[in-house]
Amino acid sequence: MTKTRLDSMMPIPVRRALRKLGQDIRDARVRRRIPTAIMAERASISRTTLNKIEKGDPGVSLGNYANVLFVLGMAQQLGELADVKTDTLGLELEEERLPQRIRAPRRSGQKGKH
Repeated sequence: MTKTRLDSMMPIPVRRALRKLGQDIRDARVRRRIPTAIMAERASISRTTLNKIEKGDPGVSLGNYANVLFVLGMAQQLGELADVKTDTLGLELEEERLPQRIRAPRRSGQKGKH
């Protein structure tokens, strides 16, 4: 799939989030004074791929983004992106589906008795 087609299929908020992630990754690399060649080598990617990541390219695999974050010491944040504890919408929906009344379980010896 071509880049322009992939971009046009992607919602605008997703594109913005990827661009911000790429810029944040670049800023973190620069703050750590890691040259692009060394960063790419440590992340086991090409400099071209690193450049795409820093631009927020949606065509780069999540694994490559994860490797770069690992090199920056930020892999833990990636693991917490969709953490159940911070999924407020999911938790609210789950709460709505809780049963209104909870019945006590039947005892095995009372089956069929009235």
